Amino acid sequence: MYGPVRNSRTADDGAGSVPTAAGGTGTGTEDLAAGHAGTDPATEAFVAHRNLLFTVAYEMLGSAADAEDVLQESWLRWAGVDQGTVRDPRAFLVRVTTRQALTRLRTLRRRKESYVGPWLPEPLLTAPDVAEDIELADSVSMAMLLVLETLAPTERAVFVLREVFALDYEEIARAVGRRPATVRQIAHRARAHVAARRPRETVPPDRTRAVLTAFRQAVETGDLTALLGLIAPDVVLLTDGGGVVRAAPEPVVGARAVAAVLGRIDASTLSHAQVNGHPALVLRTAGTIDTVLAVRLNGGLITGLYAVRNPEKLARLDHETAVTR
Repeated sequence: MYGPVRNSRTADDGAGSVPTAAGGTGTGTEDLAAGHAGTDPATEAFVAHRNLLFTVAYEMLGSAADAEDVLQESWLRWAGVDQGTVRDPRAFLVRVTTRQALTRLRTLRRRKESYVGPWLPEPLLTAPDVAEDIELADSVSMAMLLVLETLAPTERAVFVLREVFALDYEEIARAVGRRPATVRQIAHRARAHVAARRPRETVPPDRTRAVLTAFRQAVETGDLTALLGLIAPDVVLLTDGGGVVRAAPEPVVGARAVAAVLGRIDASTLSHAQVNGHPALVLRTAGTIDTVLAVRLNGGLITGLYAVRNPEKLARLDHETAVTR
């Protein structure tokens, strides 16, 4: 029923190594040589800002694998710069990362046109303290990343740099290659676009966790009445299998249809986790992560369910990923 999906990584992955915030070097998520940081100012600067740069790239791309590739490309460019000409390493690195992410984003858009079934962002296991920064947690949530997917590449870059990282218009203009006045217009347009589509309320983590606990119990006991009491009548379920594993090829819409799908879940394999700054559920099969289930709440009800099943998108769930502003 499903055909193979192309891997999102580029053909030249693995060339060189990029310093990690942990003090090592890595290609993708792997550390290759501990203790590399501190050997020269360029490496020290990159390591100091690495988590920030990853977050910028991830919010622009919705893919941790591609964000790591962008960091690799940014590091190679940064390593060849005359450090004496750089007044503000943080600003310079954000500019380089943004430009690389924009190039990658345009490539990803073409690739997504042939993606099998719904596309969902790559989920990240995040530390509990990410939820304490409400704006950061909101910006990396599955729901927000899907909203950002509806923006044009430059609009997305401007929105992320302005609304999430609070860069001034002049700095953003240098990053995206536009005039400051134009960037202001783009920011206004992007802000209005996102405001019309983002979740209408900020839901405290403890409330989301309580709903997920009740949701898990309803699924486990087969209590259809309780389950229907937790999901909105117009709830939408998106399942991303990427053509690799079985998933619904189209969004599942409506409480009854969604409940029928959820009724097939073995709730005994569900566990709670902190994903993209918010409580979520993880389903394991034979000890291996099978599905990450994130939710969107409005008015106390689940209005969106996001089930990531594509194995290529679950590789980072074995460790926390640092995101920061």
